[in-house]
Amino acid sequence: MMMKNVWTLWVLICFATVTYGQKKNTTVVGKETSRAFWLKEMDRMARPVMRSLAHDSLKINMPQITSIAVDNKEHRIQVQYVEVLGRVLSGISPWLALNDGSEEEQVLRKQYRNWTIQALKNALDSNANDFMRFDLGGQQLVDASFISVAFLRCPWLWDHLDPVTQGHLIEAIKTTRQFRPVFSNWLLFSAMNEAFLAQYSKEWDVMRVDYALQQLEQWYVGDGMYMDGPHYAYDYYNSYVIHPFLSGIMDVIEQKTKNYDGMFAKIKLRNQRYAIILERLINTDGTFPPSGRSVIYRGAAFHHLADMALKKRLPKELTEGQVRAALSAVLKKTFESPSTYHQNWLTIGLYGDQPGLGDFYNNQGSPYLCSTIFLPLGLSEQDSFWTSKEEEWSSKRIWSGQDWKKDQSKTIQ
Repeated sequence: MMMKNVWTLWVLICFATVTYGQKKNTTVVGKETSRAFWLKEMDRMARPVMRSLAHDSLKINMPQITSIAVDNKEHRIQVQYVEVLGRVLSGISPWLALNDGSEEEQVLRKQYRNWTIQALKNALDSNANDFMRFDLGGQQLVDASFISVAFLRCPWLWDHLDPVTQGHLIEAIKTTRQFRPVFSNWLLFSAMNEAFLAQYSKEWDVMRVDYALQQLEQWYVGDGMYMDGPHYAYDYYNSYVIHPFLSGIMDVIEQKTKNYDGMFAKIKLRNQRYAIILERLINTDGTFPPSGRSVIYRGAAFHHLADMALKKRLPKELTEGQVRAALSAVLKKTFESPSTYHQNWLTIGLYGDQPGLGDFYNNQGSPYLCSTIFLPLGLSEQDSFWTSKEEEWSSKRIWSGQDWKKDQSKTIQ
């Protein structure tokens, strides 16, 4: 009954917010591209995780589900708690830092702020039921890095943690240094953790950052794309991890040293090119090619595009109204299946519950990387991303017979 009342309230909020927005602005924002629609979907996704952890009951409430192809079921369940915390926080953290919005949004944000601070305390308190160990296996190097991302995207989180919890978090991140990263995008997980330490502890390992940056430079293959290790694979890891992590690491390290200025200039251009590629992959109905590993991350296939929108770094070829419409279509499509959730928890799949799409490393926490599609909620409701006129994205224009700009590869060496 409580959940039913929550969704009823959100329907009213969506209607009120869209109507109010139409009166206040000359631009009409469609219901399915509106901020209220995005907030409703974000809340539905994040609420069971953050509320449970804030009440020290995540390990009680969270299902212990793994992929049907799992390699080590017991271990994958053990690490799912750090995994789900990092993945949810990495997407919603910029929104937590805002101070504006409708009255309803501010009430919701206050609730999530309270939950998040208490959730982090519980996760890092060895006396809590939901205490999370960061030394259980190499996967936690990955999961810790998403917590690092969240804090780099939202300094508000750090500023509102008590000193004891801050210290526990620093030690938890350092704990993952014991794990040797796979020779792949995993190098960026180590580097991201060091970027966090550079930002908040002042003690960071320069070599872990340098090694990752230098190796990724070797893996760049052209036209905005990187190999994920010694061999190229057609999947979405350039968006799940590589581009947004390179961008996030760059934002910290360029404040510490000028040694990478030449490399960072190229990374910025590659970031723009890959954003253009991602926009072209979004079909007229919000679907996209279900190719490669980890497709159960759903909208995280567009993590990089959402991150570029958040940072106001979209290339001139992409308007904000175009990107908002495209990401909204992905958001709607990937969450609309009746089997997307089971008892309020995300299922393993791309369009609903599709266990056959899982990878050996997937557990109940894995699909929550989809939270990264919500990054633009970190922009004020008055920002042009939300107030600009909705525009059709490339596929909609081309497949409706409209003339449009052709795509053009770029050499960025």
